[in-house]
Formats: sequence, C-alpha cells, structure tokens
Amino acid sequence: MPKPVVPEDRRRRRRPTRSGTVLSERLIVDTALRLLREHGSAGLTARRLGHALDCDPSTLYRYFRGMDDLVLAIGDALVGQALRGWRATGDWRADLRALGLRIHAAYVAHPQAAQVTAGRVTGRANELAGDEAVLGILRTAGFPLPETVRIYHAFVDQTLAFAALDAASLALPSAALRADEDMWRSTYARLPAETHPRIAEAAPLLAARMVTSAYPTALEMLLDSAEARLRAVREPAGGEGRDGR
Repeated sequence: MPKPVVPEDRRRRRRPTRSGTVLSERLIVDTALRLLREHGSAGLTARRLGHALDCDPSTLYRYFRGMDDLVLAIGDALVGQALRGWRATGDWRADLRALGLRIHAAYVAHPQAAQVTAGRVTGRANELAGDEAVLGILRTAGFPLPETVRIYHAFVDQTLAFAALDAASLALPSAALRADEDMWRSTYARLPAETHPRIAEAAPLLAARMVTSAYPTALEMLLDSAEARLRAVREPAGGEGRDGR
C-alpha cells in the first residue's frame, strides 16, 4: 500500500543529514540520476539511495510515495531539462522541431534513466507544460482539434520511442556498442551483390547512417505530413471548405 507523502511545507528535515546535507526532492532526483548512470536500473534502490544521501532509506518516503513515484519524478525532470530555455517563436514547424530535438536529447543524455522513464506518464508539472506547449503550437497554427490530437499523439510517441531506442544502444557496454556499430562494416559491407544486391549497393550509405539516430529524419517526415494536412485544411476542396471538425 502506498505510503502517504508528507505535505510539501513539512518535507524539509529539521536538521541536516550526518554529512550536513539538507534533503530536497531535487537533490534526491539528481542523486537517483547519478545512481542510474553508474549502476543502471538495478542499482536504483531505496537502500543505495539512502546510503548515497547519507540518510535512512525511510526518509525518502517523506518526499515520494515509493520508488515508482521517484521514477516518475525522474522522467518529469528530464522533460524539465528539455523545456529549460525553450520559447515559442510562432513558426509552428520550427517550434515543434526544436521541442522534439530537445526532448530526445534530454533523454539520450541520461540513457539509463530514459530506459525506465520513456514509457511512463508522469502527470507532473513539466510533462503537463510540455503537453500544453505542443497542443498550443498545433492549435495556434490552425490545425483542427482532431488533427491536433492525432499529430500530438504521433509526435510524443515518436519522440519517446526513438529516445528509448537510442538510449538502449547507448546504455550497452562499450564493447557491445562497438560490435553493433562495426557490424555494418564487417558484415553488411562484405555481402556479395550476387546474393544480396540491394544491401550491397547500399552498404556504404548504411554504414554511415545506421550508427546515428534516425530521429531527426523521422521528425522531418512527421512534420512534412503535418504540413500537408494543414494545407488540406486551409485549401477548399470541390468548392467546400474542410476543417475536419
């Protein structure tokens, strides 16, 4: 059963930890991110986190209902990093591109954390701000509400799916990652045209592209599709306007 969270105004410890640290939700999240980076998801436990913060593990439940609640806070912190400093310009396509690239970059900068948070819905402040921003960009651009929700859905899921995929690669042991990348040169590049003609002709391009993220390309394709839909909404067809409502 989830433990009740202490109200925010009563969360701060009356005295510092043994090392002189005053706990806060942000400090706990930052420390959890470090543990994930150093030990992976298996290393994020209340016991290890308490040791890293020099506090009793039970103290963590003054801030979070449990470790899953902490995971949601970590995911929301990554979204917060993506939104920091971002401002809408009024160019809907440029704004969506910037947001997508920022969110993707924030997750892959913390690949171990991305693996445990990319598929979660936090319902926290940063996630809500990001959702409001994406929906606002699309509605202000002139997309009807059904199209707005359709594109928002594709945009968010695509961004997080690529973040999880790219993070999974980056979280591999360095030897395994190098082996995967070398496969495009050591195996694909050596396939004979007689047996694999299409791979053989594409091998040099595959070797160059397949070791990078496809997210920027996929994002541009999504934006192209959205722009085509917006033109269809704005241009009358057969003498009758189509607003999709």
